[in-house]
Parts: sequence; structure tokens; C-alpha cells
Amino acid sequence: MDLQLDPADREIRDRARAFCDAHLLPRELECEERGGLSPESLGAIRQAARAAGLNAPNHAVADGGQGFDLLQQVLVEEQLGRATGGLWSVPGRPSLPLGAGTPAQRARYLGPACRGERHDAYAITEEQAGSDPRMVRTAALRDGDGYRLSGEKWHVTDGDVADFLLVHAHVDGDPEQATLFLVDVDQPGVRVVRTPHYMHTYVFAHPIYAFDDVHLGPEQVLGAVGQGLELTRDWFVEERLMIGARTVGAATRALELATAFARERRQFDATLIDFQGIEFMLADMAAELMAAQALCYRVAWQAARGGAGRRDLHGLVSAVKLVCSETAGRIADRAVQIFGGRGYMREQPVERLYRDLRVDRIWEGTSEIQRLILGNELRKRGPGLFTTWPQAAGG
Repeated sequence: MDLQLDPADREIRDRARAFCDAHLLPRELECEERGGLSPESLGAIRQAARAAGLNAPNHAVADGGQGFDLLQQVLVEEQLGRATGGLWSVPGRPSLPLGAGTPAQRARYLGPACRGERHDAYAITEEQAGSDPRMVRTAALRDGDGYRLSGEKWHVTDGDVADFLLVHAHVDGDPEQATLFLVDVDQPGVRVVRTPHYMHTYVFAHPIYAFDDVHLGPEQVLGAVGQGLELTRDWFVEERLMIGARTVGAATRALELATAFARERRQFDATLIDFQGIEFMLADMAAELMAAQALCYRVAWQAARGGAGRRDLHGLVSAVKLVCSETAGRIADRAVQIFGGRGYMREQPVERLYRDLRVDRIWEGTSEIQRLILGNELRKRGPGLFTTWPQAAGG
């Protein structure tokens, strides 16, 4: 059993860490203080990401991406996740379903998105439809050879900078015909209702979009009519794994910061780390982080090189998202406690990590939804998926 990363994987990880240190961490306070980044800062980060070969890691080289497998993507996202303010989003990670587009769609949308010339956002959640996508009310009514799209989407992350959306809608209002549509935001009938403020400071925004009888041609269907749920599920699988990676990165930084502070801060003629109460907190943080990272790496390796199929990954990544996001939340909470009053100051990274990490137990499927998925797997298949060590593909 070889549990080492190979040289190519280590190089990708180290390259991502160096990029984060040089281009993301120095801009955290700018993002916090102004509620985002200036166009100059955004442009500099994107240019540096392309130069470092870190843009569009999840798409094929032929489409302008890096062609990284899922383990390599996890190594990148883990390092980018050390940055606060959602700055990990700036280098660009076009939505996975874009790879299912026709050659014309990939040329119009995916290629430019990989190069940083366009920006997409995924629009699925609604006021009355969250964990259960069957409750989506956004409908695309057939109109000749095209469609008329009407509805409203909430929490459209990156929607303020996106110039096109992937909209999950039901053709003729039928949940069995869930379909993804490519919708340019400048099309007539597309509008932003409002842009709510959220607990975290995120480099971009999460506006609410309305679609008022938007005419769509057949060339704006992504994949096939009725394939929307399948494509969205694949997007969820990838995103949940990447959330696991980013939360591991954030928790790692929180532990590093808390340990360094505890070794330097003196009270009662001793450093904080000399007090067993603090030492035990750090010990728990380290042990829990080690377990979460090991799980994330295992499933990423299994997805990339262990021959795990789509059905298996649906359950495995739910375990990753559940464990990693909840572990990171506990670690960030303890880090704030160790910093004391300073940990409650927004100028401190541990405070921003604390706020940033809260949403990871909500978006792309709440912790409760992940538990339902895991319970369903156990009910139908037993514990083997989770307890049997995976083999390499063909092993």
C-alpha cells in the first residue's frame, strides 16, 4: 500500500499553495474591507492563475482547461481554500456540465469561460425549492422549436459577475423533463430582482434572478431535454468533493494560525500552549483535521484512479462533505476561542474563516441531506461502500 502522492501530484499541490500565498492571501483584507475586489485585483489574480496553470482545472485541455483528475483538483482546491472571502473562486472553475455541450456550445461558452473571457453561474435553488429539486417551479414552455422560460432563482453564486447562467428548469412544468438551459444574462426578460447580503464576505455576490418569458432557442438546451437532473447531480458530486477539499484547507490554516498564536501569546508567565486546556484543544483540532483530510484524499483518489462509478461517488462524496465541513466548522470555532478577543476581529483570518465555513454545511446540500444520502446507501447496500478499502482501477 503506497499512500504517498506521486511527484506530479506534489508539484500541482505546491504550485497551488505558492499561488495562494502570492496572489490570494495578500488580497484578503481588500476583499473584506470593500466587500469584494477591484477590477485590477481580479484581473491580476486571473492572469496569474492562467500563468500558473490553475484555471479551469476540471475541464479538458482541448476545451482550454487543465485536464486535472479529481485527486489533482482536490489538491488544488485544498490550497486555494486557505484563503478567506471566497477568493478560491477567482481563478475560475467553469461548471462541470458545460463539458456536455455540443461543439458549438463549448466554443461559445466553455472555451471562453476556461480562458477567463466569460463567467458562468449555476441557477437551481428557488424560494420554495432547495434540497428537493423536484419542487422547482421555473418552467420552460415549448414554443415552436424553442422555449419560453419563466421563474425565479435564488442564491445564484457569482451571479453578479456571470454573463451567462446554467438554469435548471422543467420543460412544460414536468419534473420528469428537468433540463439545463444556457441563458445569457443580457437576453430580454432576464433581470436581477435583488442582491441579498450574507453572513460571509464573499468576493462575488449571490443575487436573485427572475426570468420573464425569456425566449430560448433549441441551441440553448445543454445536453438533452430531461437530462437536467443527471447533469445537476454530477455537478453536485464534483462540488461536494471540492467543498470538502476547501474546508480542509481552511481548517489547516486555522490550526496553523491558532498553534502559532498559542506558542507566542503569554499569560500568567507562560505561553498559551503550556496550558493543558489550550493544548488539548489544539490536539483535538489536529486529530480531527487529519481524519477529514485522509477521507477527502481517499475518495478523491477513488474517484480519479480507483474505478469508483457514478453511483458509488454519490454516497462517498456525501461522506466527504459532511465530515470535512463539520470538522472545519469545529476547528475554526476553537481557533477563534484560542485567539480570544482578537479572534473576534474581522482583520483576523480566523474570524473570517469562522464566517466563511458556516455556509459549507448548507450549500450544495445541507449536512442533513448528506446524512439522508448516506442513510439511503446503508439501507439499500449495507456499509461495504464505506468500510471496504478501495482498489485501483483494474486491481
